Amino acid sequence: MHLLNTYDTKDDADDAAAALKGLVRVASERDDTSTIYNVFGEATWANLYSLKMYNLVNLKNLLERRSQWADSDLVQHGQILQGLERVAKKYQLTIPSHWK
Repeated sequence: MHLLNTYDTKDDADDAAAALKGLVRVASERDDTSTIYNVFGEATWANLYSLKMYNLVNLKNLLERRSQWADSDLVQHGQILQGLERVAKKYQLTIPSHWK
Protein backbone atom coordinates (compact mmCIF):
# COMPACT_ATOMS: atom_id res chain seq x y z
CA MET A 1 0.00 0.00 0.00
CA HIS A 2 1.10 3.53 -0.77
CA LEU A 3 0.12 6.93 0.53
CA LEU A 4 -2.06 8.09 -2.36
CA ASN A 5 -3.39 11.43 -1.13
CA THR A 6 -3.95 13.63 1.91
CA TYR A 7 -7.19 15.38 2.85
CA ASP A 8 -8.17 18.12 5.27
CA THR A 9 -11.41 16.51 6.41
CA LYS A 10 -12.35 12.99 7.44
CA ASP A 11 -15.40 13.07 5.17
CA ASP A 12 -13.26 13.85 2.11
CA ALA A 13 -10.81 11.09 3.04
CA ASP A 14 -13.61 8.59 3.59
CA ASP A 15 -15.19 9.50 0.24
CA ALA A 16 -11.85 9.04 -1.49
CA ALA A 17 -11.26 5.70 0.23
CA ALA A 18 -14.71 4.50 -0.82
CA ALA A 19 -13.84 5.19 -4.46
CA LEU A 20 -10.76 2.95 -4.37
CA LYS A 21 -10.46 -0.73 -5.19
CA GLY A 22 -8.35 -3.15 -3.20
CA LEU A 23 -6.86 -2.66 0.24
CA VAL A 24 -7.53 0.80 1.64
CA ARG A 25 -6.72 2.53 4.91
CA VAL A 26 -7.40 6.03 6.23
CA ALA A 27 -5.09 7.31 8.94
CA SER A 28 -5.23 10.63 10.76
CA GLU A 29 -2.23 12.68 11.74
CA ARG A 30 -2.16 15.64 14.13
CA ASP A 31 0.21 18.57 13.85
CA ASP A 32 -0.32 21.21 16.55
CA THR A 33 -4.03 22.02 16.25
CA SER A 34 -4.76 20.64 12.79
CA THR A 35 -5.53 17.11 11.68
CA ILE A 36 -4.91 15.69 8.23
CA TYR A 37 -6.18 12.41 6.85
CA ASN A 38 -3.93 10.17 4.77
CA VAL A 39 -5.47 7.71 2.33
CA PHE A 40 -3.41 4.61 1.69
CA GLY A 41 -4.22 2.15 -1.06
CA GLU A 42 -2.96 0.23 -4.03
CA ALA A 43 -1.24 2.45 -6.57
CA THR A 44 -3.05 1.57 -9.79
CA TRP A 45 -4.05 3.80 -12.67
CA ALA A 46 -7.70 3.05 -11.89
CA ASN A 47 -7.33 4.16 -8.28
CA LEU A 48 -5.40 7.30 -9.22
CA TYR A 49 -8.10 8.08 -11.79
CA SER A 50 -10.81 7.57 -9.15
CA LEU A 51 -9.05 10.16 -6.99
CA LYS A 52 -8.88 12.53 -10.00
CA MET A 53 -5.12 12.77 -9.68
CA TYR A 54 -2.33 13.51 -12.17
CA ASN A 55 -4.64 14.90 -14.88
CA LEU A 56 -5.95 11.42 -15.68
CA VAL A 57 -9.47 12.76 -16.17
CA ASN A 58 -8.17 15.34 -18.65
CA LEU A 59 -6.17 12.63 -20.40
CA LYS A 60 -9.28 10.50 -20.80
CA ASN A 61 -11.18 13.45 -22.28
CA LEU A 62 -8.32 14.17 -24.68
CA LEU A 63 -8.05 10.58 -25.82
CA GLU A 64 -11.79 10.35 -26.47
CA ARG A 65 -11.45 13.05 -29.10
CA ARG A 66 -7.95 12.24 -30.35
CA SER A 67 -8.90 12.50 -34.03
CA GLN A 68 -9.91 16.14 -33.55
CA TRP A 69 -6.82 17.39 -31.69
CA ALA A 70 -5.57 20.90 -32.23
CA ASP A 71 -1.97 21.97 -31.56
CA SER A 72 -2.89 22.98 -28.02
CA ASP A 73 -4.25 19.48 -27.39
CA LEU A 74 -0.94 17.96 -28.51
CA VAL A 75 0.93 20.21 -26.10
CA GLN A 76 -1.42 19.35 -23.24
CA HIS A 77 -1.11 15.63 -24.02
CA GLY A 78 2.68 15.88 -23.92
CA GLN A 79 2.61 17.70 -20.58
CA ILE A 80 0.28 15.12 -19.04
CA LEU A 81 2.47 12.26 -20.26
CA GLN A 82 5.57 13.89 -18.78
CA GLY A 83 3.86 13.97 -15.40
CA LEU A 84 2.63 10.39 -15.78
CA GLU A 85 6.16 9.20 -16.52
CA ARG A 86 7.23 10.47 -13.09
CA VAL A 87 4.18 8.85 -11.47
CA ALA A 88 4.86 5.56 -13.25
CA LYS A 89 8.42 5.57 -12.00
CA LYS A 90 7.38 6.43 -8.43
CA TYR A 91 4.76 3.66 -8.22
CA GLN A 92 6.46 1.22 -10.64
CA LEU A 93 3.55 1.36 -13.10
CA THR A 94 3.55 0.99 -16.86
CA ILE A 95 1.89 3.66 -18.95
CA PRO A 96 -0.55 1.94 -21.34
CA SER A 97 0.54 2.29 -24.96
CA HIS A 98 -2.86 3.63 -26.06
CA TRP A 99 -2.29 6.69 -23.84
CA LYS A 100 0.80 7.69 -25.84
